[in-house]
Amino acid sequence: MIDLYTWTTPNGRKVSILLEELGLDYQVHPIDIGKGDQMTDAFLKLGPNNKIPVIVDRDSGLSLMESGAILWYLAEKHGKFLPADPTARIKVMEWLMWQMGGLGPMAGQAHHFLHFNPGKAPYAEDRYGAEVKRLYGVLDRQLDGQDHVVGAYSIADMAIWPWVSRYEWQGIDLGDYPNVRAWYRRLRDRDAVQRGYHVPKVMGEIPAG
Repeated sequence: MIDLYTWTTPNGRKVSILLEELGLDYQVHPIDIGKGDQMTDAFLKLGPNNKIPVIVDRDSGLSLMESGAILWYLAEKHGKFLPADPTARIKVMEWLMWQMGGLGPMAGQAHHFLHFNPGKAPYAEDRYGAEVKRLYGVLDRQLDGQDHVVGAYSIADMAIWPWVSRYEWQGIDLGDYPNVRAWYRRLRDRDAVQRGYHVPKVMGEIPAG
């Protein structure tokens, strides 16, 4: 059994999607970051960085923060969505780190300036808007001629997809990135992705892409 401490963000959805894909039993503990739940002493004991998601694996007692580390841990423990072949395995790590170090942080800044605070910081809007478009171009080229980011469906796809699901917040038209759009829709139609998207609560229809 896994305890999942999460909220309705791309980083939180990465983990709930993987848990659904793995078919694991898990208990959801909503952490409303708008109300500051992540800043409480109780949560700090589990997640020292005051960020969601966090899991606790009841089998081992392990508490783990950072969404990328959680994805890697669960995939490795259960032997799914992470290739055994060393070359394919490190390529999945490469694209997982691309999301963690690139798409996630840059898209997050685009959300802040383009979606929540438009018109307040033109330089920031231009900077992060342009960088997100560049990253979508990188992903579009990577997906050219293949159904998934690295060969078979993996935690790299699960890490990237929730951020792409907020394309509208980033000022992105998926029609400009046909390979990304096809991939996005392919994953959107997976039952486990749809269930994982609506954890810890339903937030309306998944964007159509």
